[in-house]
Amino acid sequence: MAEQVAGSTVEGVVPVEPPHSIAQARVDDKGRLKLPAEFLEYLKKLGVDKVFITTMDRELARIYPISVWKANEIFFANAGDLAELAEDVAYIAKFFGGDSEIDAQGRVLMPAALRRELELESQTVYLDCYNGRINVAGKDVHEERINRAMANAGEKLKTLEKKGLK
Repeated sequence: MAEQVAGSTVEGVVPVEPPHSIAQARVDDKGRLKLPAEFLEYLKKLGVDKVFITTMDRELARIYPISVWKANEIFFANAGDLAELAEDVAYIAKFFGGDSEIDAQGRVLMPAALRRELELESQTVYLDCYNGRINVAGKDVHEERINRAMANAGEKLKTLEKKGLK
């Protein structure tokens, strides 16, 4: 059986398409995030049943398949001249982070310190896939990002179309 890899085109590897949209979900009063069906299906196709959930910028929560998180740990350990910066970012990630298994209802437990820091408790959140992880934005961060994205949207689109956007 071929190994499953997110977005990979390596020979002998079956690529798994991530969700292409932003989805809404909710963190319940116990800190559990019910993953939207398309995100749960994506993780299942990757064979993921355990994730590491954290933040590194104190704005977005990040849900990493354990294999992706382990690659980040290797990156941190081999950061060379960026070792101090990598150590700081890794410390933030460890402080706010935690492992979580995906339960039978398709939920993950968001770490308590992370929920408090990002104000995600009993809130609607917005999920998108990016670079092998699932980003989770609270309402305020989502609104800030969408407003920034929509500012001068027509000009942005024309510029990108000139560069090859279809």
